[in-house]
Amino acid sequence: MFAQHYPALIVVLPLMAAPLVVFFGSRQFAWWVAFLGSIACTFMGVSLLLTVSGGEVLSYHLGDWPPPWGIELKVDMLNALILTLVSGMSTVVLPFALRTVPDEVADDRIYLFYGSWLLCLCGLLGMTVTGDAFNVFVFLEISSLSTYVLVSLAKRRQALVAAFRYLIMGTLGATFILIGIGLLYMMTGTLNMADMAERVQAVNNLAPVHAGVAFIVVGILLKMALFPLHMWLPGAYGEAPMAVTAFLAGTATKVAVYLLIRFGFSVFGVALLYEQTQFGLSLAILGGLAAVAGSVLALTQADAKKLFAYSSVAQIGYMALGVGVGLAAAVAGAILHLVNHALMKSALFMALGAVRTRGGGAGIEALDGAGRRMPITMVCFTIAGLSLIGVPLTAGFISKWYLIVGTFERGWWALAAITIITSLMAAVYVGRLLERVWMRAPGEHSPKGEAHVAVWAPLAMLGVANIYFGVDTVYTGHIAVAAAQALGVTP
Repeated sequence: MFAQHYPALIVVLPLMAAPLVVFFGSRQFAWWVAFLGSIACTFMGVSLLLTVSGGEVLSYHLGDWPPPWGIELKVDMLNALILTLVSGMSTVVLPFALRTVPDEVADDRIYLFYGSWLLCLCGLLGMTVTGDAFNVFVFLEISSLSTYVLVSLAKRRQALVAAFRYLIMGTLGATFILIGIGLLYMMTGTLNMADMAERVQAVNNLAPVHAGVAFIVVGILLKMALFPLHMWLPGAYGEAPMAVTAFLAGTATKVAVYLLIRFGFSVFGVALLYEQTQFGLSLAILGGLAAVAGSVLALTQADAKKLFAYSSVAQIGYMALGVGVGLAAAVAGAILHLVNHALMKSALFMALGAVRTRGGGAGIEALDGAGRRMPITMVCFTIAGLSLIGVPLTAGFISKWYLIVGTFERGWWALAAITIITSLMAAVYVGRLLERVWMRAPGEHSPKGEAHVAVWAPLAMLGVANIYFGVDTVYTGHIAVAAAQALGVTP
């Protein structure tokens, strides 16, 4: 009976749970509500994914008002995959947060931390499932405001500065998106994304439409942290509590990439972006530049957390490159890399957090000899690092393979070369860390022993996932390719 309401319940549940957590003000109660709520959302996400895996599209009408007059929630293979990813990452990271958050957040603010976590989860899920352009902005603001709070709750003073910078950049991105939506509404008279897609094709004066597209794209690219609009990401990732960094790395920028794909193909359309404008080529070039710049900056970092933050800039570049190429293989690669990067990068940040829980420092030297003292954690760290490089039999290899094949099919050989070269650069900075982990003796900044089971168990799950989805790609590959084709992408 409830299954038909899952598109709404997956958003409403964390939204209702957040004020409940704040009302009771108990840190233990807050964690349990957040954890059980995330499990419930994950169950609903998986259920929706299984329901639409055959190509069906679910349309849920709020208040029994049919679209385009009423607000519509839509679920297809693409956003069902993202719903499962976001809720699943929240479920995996929260046991890690149970052990790490008390060391990084003041005791009297922990219940506020989990309340903000639930609001962030609500906003991310809402952006993914909504079929209304204005509600994309509404849920974007819910997730953004709660994220600023999550970053600022860290005990370090630098966290406030990072949160403020994130606030400024995030506000600019949201403003751009709102202006773009307003321009499209002015020209089409509708906010329903499916209806807007049809009416855009009939607009005679394309100048306001092109302006609206430009505003929305720039706003989304800022939220994605695509080079050179990435300035907020290293600070936010570097200063936030480790659990927040692990969660955001696996979800926030990924939902932004999803929005780029959704608006790009489902609203604007292939003809407008790839035939009438140079959007595709421009985005692909920016993606290539991001991959190079992020990799170079990662090579120069002495802090492992900052290193992987800049690495995220490079990986986001791969996703942008895939969308820019605009062929089925490349877009499928972007979708796959969206999922796979969440698995690998959250695992890497959680491993760094595990090191800190056992007395390790913040610098790269904290990894010296960590493999001897934290073998389970460091094996998972190694697997995630190899996946980041794109080593065969890991998840990262599969998505990069799709990206390279798509780039070859387009004939953009230089961008294919960039993908390969930057993967080799990743091998350098990841290899430098692994050399410290396995080849050096423990130092004074090294961890004192293996992390608590609540820390390494979710990390192990992500490590296994990086191997499993690198070996068995039937289901994920099918979803990615089918989702790309359903968007109307050129085969």
